[in-house]
Amino acid sequence: MEEKKDSGLILLDNLGANSADAFRKLHEEIKLWDYLQKLLADARPARTAHQRLYDMIISAGVEDVSGAYDDYIRYKFFTPVDPETGNPTENAIFGLEKPLARLVNSLKSAAKDASAERRLLLLHGPVGSAKSTIATLMKRGLEEYSRVEPLYSFRWINMEEKEYAGEKLNNMHCEVREDPLKLVLPEDMPKILKAINDNNVRNPGSPLYEKYTIKNKGQLCPKCSFNMEHLMKEYHGDWRRVIDSHIQVYRLLISEKDRKGIATFQPKDEKNQDSTELTGDINYRKIAENGSDSDPRAFNFDGEFEVANRGMIEFIEVLKLDVAFLYELLGATQEKTIKPKKFAQTDLDTVIIGHTNEAEFKKLRENEFMEAMRDRTIRVDIPYNLRLIEEKRVYQKLFTADSLGVHIAPHTLEIAALWAILTRLEPPQNMQLTLLQKAMLYDGKTVKDFEPAKVKDMMKMAVSEGMKGVSPRFIQNIVSAAACEHGVKCVDPYRVLDAAKGWLATSALYKPEQSKEFSGALLGLATIALETLITEDMGKAICGDEEALENMFKKYYDNVEAAVNRRKLVTSTGREIEPDEPFMRSIEEKAEILDSEREKWRTTLIVSSAGYARRGNPFTYSSNDQLRKALEGKLFQDKRSEINFLQYASENIDKLSEAKKTRFQENLIKIGYCPHCIKTATANAQSIFGKEPGKE
Repeated sequence: MEEKKDSGLILLDNLGANSADAFRKLHEEIKLWDYLQKLLADARPARTAHQRLYDMIISAGVEDVSGAYDDYIRYKFFTPVDPETGNPTENAIFGLEKPLARLVNSLKSAAKDASAERRLLLLHGPVGSAKSTIATLMKRGLEEYSRVEPLYSFRWINMEEKEYAGEKLNNMHCEVREDPLKLVLPEDMPKILKAINDNNVRNPGSPLYEKYTIKNKGQLCPKCSFNMEHLMKEYHGDWRRVIDSHIQVYRLLISEKDRKGIATFQPKDEKNQDSTELTGDINYRKIAENGSDSDPRAFNFDGEFEVANRGMIEFIEVLKLDVAFLYELLGATQEKTIKPKKFAQTDLDTVIIGHTNEAEFKKLRENEFMEAMRDRTIRVDIPYNLRLIEEKRVYQKLFTADSLGVHIAPHTLEIAALWAILTRLEPPQNMQLTLLQKAMLYDGKTVKDFEPAKVKDMMKMAVSEGMKGVSPRFIQNIVSAAACEHGVKCVDPYRVLDAAKGWLATSALYKPEQSKEFSGALLGLATIALETLITEDMGKAICGDEEALENMFKKYYDNVEAAVNRRKLVTSTGREIEPDEPFMRSIEEKAEILDSEREKWRTTLIVSSAGYARRGNPFTYSSNDQLRKALEGKLFQDKRSEINFLQYASENIDKLSEAKKTRFQENLIKIGYCPHCIKTATANAQSIFGKEPGKE
């Protein structure tokens, strides 16, 4: 009998089996004629940098989202997931759909040559608001996209016997990785562009159908122009011989590591800044060989702008650049050209993205000599997130029991996220609304007497919200600090709030009055919210009666089904009665369903239950998480008056019967507590439950 092979050994046997085929595909080499034929069939390889970047984002998928107060678009590109686990990656961005939509709209305008392609895209926001993460996602995305959607450049070959003025012409890649389309003679360019565009419009299956028009890409770079000029002289103007003998088109893979198509520039000390870092510099060793510093063979076209051609360049803290750099930036944005030393203007095709904080942006706004820079800038505000559910997701992707090495108690990350959001909000102008209620409204929760339209107006009036407060990095620091204390086996919300207070006391990040506000009133509000959550958890654990929940669910479902189908209920005595609207609303309010949305909610529930039935699965109170929580809340509310909460405080819990104590602890464990955080929760329950009823 043949022995079954171990899966690990099978993996080793197949490791790299298809590498040769993949390599050949990614390193394709063709003639210029083949490339032009490709463009006649599908012009995508000839897209501009802005067009490729926009298409890359759209290709990841677009989702229309109905929020609590408005609708918005979510670009899935900015929330990538791990293909193996399905979990968000470290760079996934949450809660910034609207700023990202404004950024993508600017890229769309640039892709359609509607002037935005001649502007600096400036990401403006406080520290830690994901500006660098957005740029990083785009850079990594372009690298991957070039492996899926081909683009091409060219190299000069068979140049060994060619020389000019006694010096050899060299085999070389085009240093700025230009589109091979630039090799077409100027007099033939209009005809070939017309043929490419006409063919792609006539072909309804083309991805560029009625989308982009491929335009003239300008002149060859100085070094390639030099080669072309002298080879044309040698071949007496026979362009076809030059192309056949000396041009090889190859597939270009964008790579920041290899300095191909992606560049990142960060300002250095003002005394050491040199604009040649952007545009390249003279190679003095080559001057001796070529005899002149204006010979392109004696120049290194390896500045950050040349590196970024066909892709994108990121300027970190762009407004800290020296004036000489800003002049180069102005030309690159408006004219789409750069000026290497001793050479004519050189065409540039790259997306220019910079980011800056509020302090530097104020300098730009107030400096009258920077008017030209302001006029060539599209500002995209990237604020801190203001939605609790999204802020919580930021920390959930970073912190797990495995990553921290300790258990994470329920509500730990939620309370940390809530406190962060409270620091970012402006005080509500409506005196009847608390800051905590405002945070809940922004998260889609309902507050009595506040309609969606009022919340939208409140958001519009608070224009600077999200541009101040604590950053996600600060929250990461305090959660890590709380989890890494000696002997800690479970990190709970109280420990994190204490860590926040300690860090604020010693932090130089915030002004003294800010630190005082953050650690005083706002931590107090977060503690109030935490007490409410712990009270609810305790209540669920005390009266966690599955039979009672199932009975309540059955009653609610029967009423909903009758209401949706416009019929009456039949009691056990055979009497017909109307559906119990107050009872249904009492549960739906716990599920935060507005009165205006009750019909939609109920219909969706009935349709969902029918789907379960078709699949042969029972529809129970736990089938819908939102409904389950609402039923638990309703049951807790109904039984609250019967519960002696103080019995379950740490000082009294041992006096309970063993069966009651065990059931209570088992119910807390089902919610997500561990023995350590059960002890913490019951210890704090003494102060929570001991309050006067009016204050509780």
